[in-house]
Amino acid sequence: MNSFIYDIPTKVYFGENQLGHLGEELGRYGKKVLLTYGGGSIKTIGLYDKVVEEIKNAGLELFELSGIEPNPRVSSVNAGAVICKKENIDVLLAVGGGSVIDCTKYIGAAAYYDGDAWDILLQKVPVDKCLPIIDVLTLSATGSEMDCGGVISNPETQDKIGLLFPVMQPKVSFLDPSITYTVSKYQTACGAADILNHIMEVYFNMDQDLYMLDTVMEGLMKTIIEFAPIAMEAPDNYEARANLMWTSSWAINGFVNGGKRQAWSCHPMEHEISAIYDITHGLGLAILTPRWMEYTLDERTVSKFYQFGCNVLGINPEMEPMEVAKKSIEMVSDFLFKTLGLQSTFTEIGIDDSNFAIMARKACGGGILSGFKPLNQQDIENIFKMCL
Repeated sequence: MNSFIYDIPTKVYFGENQLGHLGEELGRYGKKVLLTYGGGSIKTIGLYDKVVEEIKNAGLELFELSGIEPNPRVSSVNAGAVICKKENIDVLLAVGGGSVIDCTKYIGAAAYYDGDAWDILLQKVPVDKCLPIIDVLTLSATGSEMDCGGVISNPETQDKIGLLFPVMQPKVSFLDPSITYTVSKYQTACGAADILNHIMEVYFNMDQDLYMLDTVMEGLMKTIIEFAPIAMEAPDNYEARANLMWTSSWAINGFVNGGKRQAWSCHPMEHEISAIYDITHGLGLAILTPRWMEYTLDERTVSKFYQFGCNVLGINPEMEPMEVAKKSIEMVSDFLFKTLGLQSTFTEIGIDDSNFAIMARKACGGGILSGFKPLNQQDIENIFKMCL
């Protein structure tokens, strides 16, 4: 299982006071810049002014698209693509979290397509060209700053689709942990849950691969458990924010995958939930994850839970493997719902079972979701019910 290709052509400026390089990096790709961002928090914290100053000092022409949603919609992609075509945009600058970056990736691809950008998500058209993308990250969560994927929602069809296209890989990412000092406790918690699940989707795998990669993933998971609570209680703790930010990037940039190949489980299930109910992605993952763990635990998978419990959570390895496994699920639940303080059930956030059947069918594509433990539609419905 050790055969793989690893290629991450993203240049990273990590740390404080790196925005002075923004203008020169944008200038490498042209003169016309489309700045994309969300609801305006970047203006409140003064980041918008800094970014605009760097762009103007570099002699570049600035255009803007604001209002990108937390679960980015295809309508925002289409709006951005219109600007790109009308103004002959050369380079895209995403300033925000994963939602803004995801949306910007598809704007870059849709700039070369004359139809509805949803066709790209439905894979009706090839994606072999994309405007160059540079980003300034404001939230540690999705890892979109160092991968080629993105997830877009369509409220009209109640679909949420994520795809990977190599041409959408950001060219440059600016990662300044101090920018995330103003991120709320809730968003910090949701981001931590998202990062943790990115790693778990790869780690919980019965295929044997490089021992080194498992130890890296274990270290990344321990880092989240250690520093997320600190960042929540002391939001301007640079060490905590820096550890979360760098872990976010390395959780999903492909490095830890190695030669392992399996479908993810919690993400496709959560995408169906937030497609209909528009909830925060990390919260949906938090509610699902311990129930998915409980549902997939059996005599075949117990060894992986034992490894996780001992190496990540520090459970006594002299305990029986099944006892360690059950204890590890309990400890993950405590971390997500007690330490991070996230809501623990669908019922608490207004979700009932009325759409479970259709969500489960979409999550597995009407067949089998071939993840850590293969799940059919009924299995997924059962997991949803465990979350009520």
